[in-house]
Amino acid sequence: MAADLQPKSEISFAEIFLCSAFAACFAEFCTIPLDVAKVRLQLQRKTVSEDGVSLPKYRGLFGTVATIAREEGLSALCKGITAGLHRQFVYGGLRIGLYDPVKTFLVGGDFVGDIPLYHKIFAALLTGAVAITVANPTDLVKVRLQAEGKLPAGVPGRYAGAFDAYRTIMKQEGLSALWTGLGPNIARNAIVNAAELASYDHIKQTILQIPGFMDNVFTHILAGLGAGFFAVCIGSPIDVVKSRMMGDSSYKNTLDCFIKTLKNEACCFL
Repeated sequence: MAADLQPKSEISFAEIFLCSAFAACFAEFCTIPLDVAKVRLQLQRKTVSEDGVSLPKYRGLFGTVATIAREEGLSALCKGITAGLHRQFVYGGLRIGLYDPVKTFLVGGDFVGDIPLYHKIFAALLTGAVAITVANPTDLVKVRLQAEGKLPAGVPGRYAGAFDAYRTIMKQEGLSALWTGLGPNIARNAIVNAAELASYDHIKQTILQIPGFMDNVFTHILAGLGAGFFAVCIGSPIDVVKSRMMGDSSYKNTLDCFIKTLKNEACCFL
């Protein structure tokens, strides 16, 4: 089996960063309607009618997509795309671009053999935390733009667009407000990045031990599917807290948001 560290063609950090950033941007462009629906579902609160029955506006992923398209138009499914591309360019480029250098640094440049799983996890935790700390303003703006639903006729939107949102937040709330929700965002993205990159790395190496499998596109797809599923299962509760902290100012802090969400909507928390 190929070792984790082995002679390979020299690829600069800039090249890895750009390739990762553009790949992440392409993925964001393809999945933005689902992301808008996810944020709306995460920010949705329980509503109770006169007879005491809970009546959620959005029901399920595809039901939410259909509701948004019907009430706000198809263009509403692309809300936050500009900020989303900003986020993916910065976060996607840094988290993947830094992963191999950090992993190599942790074990030493002279290490030969398979890098232990705990080193992969720690490297991914570090790179995920660093990347999202830099990219948090883009994530904040993206969530706020996506959270805005249908407005009454004649009522302008909170922000005219991504760049206006950056300016407005800094002007009205101060520069530090761009890092609102940083705590849960670091926790969410560090954990998801560790689950994603470390599990991808480990799953791929495990698959390569199976006779007949080679280091090709099919193996990468299998490893990516497994890593993605694992990361979503682990990161979903923290992602809900992150979105609510960024899109709703009624919470005192991360712990307050977590406790209130768990207490009031435990069955829907995931």
